Amino acid sequence: MAIFEGAGVAIVTPMKADGEVNYEGFKELIDMQVEGGTDAIVVCGTSGEASTLSHEEHLECISAAVSYTNKRIPVIAGTGSNCTETAVYLSEEAEKRGADGVLLVSPYYNKATQNGLKAHFLEVAKKIDIPIILYNIQGRTGVNIAPKTMAELGREAENIVAVKEASGDLSQIAELMYLSNGELDVYSGNDDQIVPIMSLGGKGVISVLSNVLPKETHDICSLYLEGKVKESAALQLKLLPLINALFCEVNPIPVKKAVALMGYDAGPLRLPLTEMEEDHAKLLAEEMRKAGIKLA
Repeated sequence: MAIFEGAGVAIVTPMKADGEVNYEGFKELIDMQVEGGTDAIVVCGTSGEASTLSHEEHLECISAAVSYTNKRIPVIAGTGSNCTETAVYLSEEAEKRGADGVLLVSPYYNKATQNGLKAHFLEVAKKIDIPIILYNIQGRTGVNIAPKTMAELGREAENIVAVKEASGDLSQIAELMYLSNGELDVYSGNDDQIVPIMSLGGKGVISVLSNVLPKETHDICSLYLEGKVKESAALQLKLLPLINALFCEVNPIPVKKAVALMGYDAGPLRLPLTEMEEDHAKLLAEEMRKAGIKLA
């Protein structure tokens, strides 16, 4: 059974002016998401600036997400690392703190072989009981998890149950669907490919767009699952200009700006990420207004 169907939000981590995590602001964002119809909270991913959180902050954010969500919807914790020992530690701690599953990005920078990737993921899978979603995003990690590797992992580890596919390669995703034969749930990792991936059998999306339009992102998925394919596709295409604006600079720079424009206390980014360029910020605000988002 899928951890969730529909739209899981890759939620941002709000910061105070001094750069510390803003846990009160985090609660407000989670409440907004749940009330907006989001199907799962995915905490400490790329959008959550996990790469610049200390281990202590990382785990506190997971605990906060579990506590604030209070079992209303599943919480999936990003616990990936380029160090297998660290990925195991974070995953074990996420399980102890009540996460419903973990999201494991492939090791970055090391550029492991396919055999190395398998060994890494299987080592984590041996140490926890909760479900694992593999995260394939070669553009950030430098390594593609081959469809064959993912399919084999799904068969060799009972708790490797799903993949967040952000390769952008629909042919690869079709191959994954074929090789896994329904044994792995697949979520789009790109907001502009929700409908195409669901047409291949995907369960939904782990979404940046959901940070600003939780109901509409949920609706793209729910309409598709209800068999209303044309309506689902029309909503995805309607939101395409906003999706593009949310990626006009590297994620999460634009989405954190967007959350602030909505009046939430998102706070600053942590270096080496910097504030959005003025022209891009104007474009983002314009597309948000066109999408019907009320700005503060």
